[in-house]
Amino acid sequence: MAMSARRNRQLLETTAPLLLPGEQVELTSLASIGTVSVRKQALTTIVVAVLTLGMVMATVRPRAAYVVLTNQRILFFDANQGGRPGKLLMNMARPYVTATAARKAFLGLKTVTHLSVEGQEGTLKVDFPVQTRADGRVFAGALPVTR
Repeated sequence: MAMSARRNRQLLETTAPLLLPGEQVELTSLASIGTVSVRKQALTTIVVAVLTLGMVMATVRPRAAYVVLTNQRILFFDANQGGRPGKLLMNMARPYVTATAARKAFLGLKTVTHLSVEGQEGTLKVDFPVQTRADGRVFAGALPVTR
């Protein structure tokens, strides 16, 4: 099950004014971007448990984002706006981005790839959940492989 037709339409409407002349959308999807350290997860859980006397559990997770892959760029939009595409979070020029091969994670229920930008240290983890995991393979396959 991929993104709903309504969400896809909303995402394309949000993207349309940002497209450059000749730029075409190749893929739209939903993913989580970034990572959250184990230390931050543990600290958040402990603080919330102490403050609520154990009555509430809190979790910290990577940011949900809509992914738009065009023939020229990769755009990430905020997905934490009640489901509607929100503000533009990142805009990456596709010729400068490479990706690791997509791999299955968490019992094969999701697809994960890491993006590298030429001239930048570190990578950006892009995690496609179960409903869009097939998009993760397409996404990673459309980009040059990280060396």
